[in-house]
Amino acid sequence: MMKGNKPSVLVVEDDVPIRNLITTTLEMEKYKFDTAENGNQAIMLAAANNPDIILMDLGLPDIDGIEVIRKIRTWSVAPIIVISARSDEKDKVSALDVGADDYLTKPFSVTELSARLRATTRRIQYIMHADNTNESVFKNGNLEIDYSAGVVKVSGEEVHLMPLEYSLLCLLAQNIGKVLTYRFILEKVWQNGITSDISSLRVYMASLRKKLEKDKEHSAYIQTHIGVGYRMVSAEDIS
Repeated sequence: MMKGNKPSVLVVEDDVPIRNLITTTLEMEKYKFDTAENGNQAIMLAAANNPDIILMDLGLPDIDGIEVIRKIRTWSVAPIIVISARSDEKDKVSALDVGADDYLTKPFSVTELSARLRATTRRIQYIMHADNTNESVFKNGNLEIDYSAGVVKVSGEEVHLMPLEYSLLCLLAQNIGKVLTYRFILEKVWQNGITSDISSLRVYMASLRKKLEKDKEHSAYIQTHIGVGYRMVSAEDIS
């Protein structure tokens, strides 16, 4: 991941003017990129080149973008930013549920696209440097985070998290016992977080909790403070 200073990007977009706008922006900001015009090509390039970030249109000519995301997620944890004309909240939630990391609605500005890319790059760097704590391994009851390896285990069994889920978990772990407000989490993990991203945060937090709570005897690692934010609870408090 991120072999150079700039991440590599896969652009999946069948609309030529929009694809040209995106690639021109990427060229100006010196990103390396590949382009795909349909879902099958996107899956092939994602598998062959292992991009750092994927920009994904949903309205593709052969396969719906939701299904493309679902297939790519079977092997890749690269952040996926959806760029779509579908503005309905159900479409946004569906994309986030299958593994998208962010959602940009058409029409969009070059400035906003650039900001989303910078925020995603910072998230990648956050994950890569999540071992900047004094301990390389965090333990809380049956939950274990090996920062150096980027591995999360519950009761000794590895839990596979998406990049944004891992970032959220690391942030909570590094502030165990503290209530983190929505705004604080969005600023730290989304970087360009705004109030409207709270719905996305809730989707990801629900997904993260579901993955951590397979052991029902220890199902309260993450506590919701309604209207405020989230807190990681110490195993001592759980017991």
